[in-house]
Amino acid sequence: MTTTGHPAPTPQDAAMATPDTPPPVTVTHLEISLSEGPTLLSTTHLTLEAGKIAALTGPSGSGKTTLLRALIGDLPQGGEVTSGRVEVFDQDVFALAPEALRALRRNRIAYVGQDPGSALNPRMTAARLIAEVAADPAPKAAAALMAQCHLDEALAHHRPGALSGGQQRRLALARALAREPDVLLLDEPTAGLDGALRDEITDLLRRLAGDRGLTIVLACHDPHVVETCADTVITLSGPAPAGRPDQSPARLRLPTPQAAPGGGLRAHGLQVAFTHKGHTHEALKDADFHARPGTSTGIIGPSGSGKTTLLRVLAGLQTPGAGTLTWNGKALPPAARKRTRDHQRRIQLVPQNPLGALNPARTVGASIARPLQLHRVVAKADVPDRVRLLLNDVGLPGEFARRYPHELSGGQRQRASIARALATEPELLLCDEVTSALDPATTDSVMALLTRLRTENGLTLVLVSHELDVIAAHSDTAHHIDSGHMHAAVPSSSLGLGVPA
Repeated sequence: MTTTGHPAPTPQDAAMATPDTPPPVTVTHLEISLSEGPTLLSTTHLTLEAGKIAALTGPSGSGKTTLLRALIGDLPQGGEVTSGRVEVFDQDVFALAPEALRALRRNRIAYVGQDPGSALNPRMTAARLIAEVAADPAPKAAAALMAQCHLDEALAHHRPGALSGGQQRRLALARALAREPDVLLLDEPTAGLDGALRDEITDLLRRLAGDRGLTIVLACHDPHVVETCADTVITLSGPAPAGRPDQSPARLRLPTPQAAPGGGLRAHGLQVAFTHKGHTHEALKDADFHARPGTSTGIIGPSGSGKTTLLRVLAGLQTPGAGTLTWNGKALPPAARKRTRDHQRRIQLVPQNPLGALNPARTVGASIARPLQLHRVVAKADVPDRVRLLLNDVGLPGEFARRYPHELSGGQRQRASIARALATEPELLLCDEVTSALDPATTDSVMALLTRLRTENGLTLVLVSHELDVIAAHSDTAHHIDSGHMHAAVPSSSLGLGVPA
């Protein structure tokens, strides 16, 4: 682990941290491992100051999420502290009685995970989710928090399922701030946000640290956020690198699809609206889209503009209120359950939240093996070898097949989710922010795999991303969505030259 710092302490900083005031968080010689398994976090030291922002960086699987969770006394299932201690406000977190630990989490320290949507009650509205834990549960206070986190007040009446991934992330942040904590822990807080929102959230965090003396720790792969936001950078060393997709001796080869003239997936006049207690949010408005065989199409636009909704409609997971879908010139049922087994195999979605694709009760290998068996892609005896090959192609060791999703980092889960989608040998892969939780090197290797499959096998890609460099490098054209409206495609090479992001 290495540490770098930013400007020297100011007089205000000195006043905030006196010799009589212990630092809010101290980590000493901490190492965490799975029982009789791999090390999740190598020996780490950390001291956090009040009113400062510390950024955790490092490759996927280096222990960033494990360290954040350790600060609230929450270890992965099967995890154990093999050495060291964690002190929060001069209390040994792992020595606290359950009631005292609950009080610490409720009153002084807040954590927003990498998949915040999974922690939001799907039956509660955004306003209720904030008021439930708020120090001030008044509607005006909840509205002020939503505005602070750049959430439209009209979304107060919507449930998490009607919100985009970026909106869910900001709602989880508002919910955490509602408790008025002294320490805020954020895991990839700007993932899934467009550039403008990313900068606004970064500014918010700087204000909270400076004005309220809030101590913030964030795990982040975005170098821009780290550079502009963090006072201290802690780089965690990662595990030994696995085989890269472009270097593996045996590589996955998908059958080359036979493209019909004018084929591919086409959508016309899509309309999707979410209504709750008289409040309606139009997610898609008369949207047209065409993914031609063998092409790569980027989808860009601000958070909440309808990108994920479009992919869910194409995948058959969201039924549109109006509009039609065709596959290779023939009508495609809007609901996945009404599509043929062949349609289900050929069109695959990699969701923004990989926990939505990986069964927490199954090993990663079992989750990847299920579509292989369901669609009879390979003989039963060959399934284990194909699982290992799929894992290797996304840069994960074959032994990860024996692990459960909770034993993987967010980036590792994302790669396992991609492997599962590729298991059916699809012709169309719908990718929703698949690189948002990956470090740059892993992003390059995963995109190299998808580009190779497209080049060699004619795989059709649809890429939703806020990373314009990824879209520009790995797509032919890009559509811009704004407030549910789909604009005409432009060459992806023009991104950054006046095309809105």
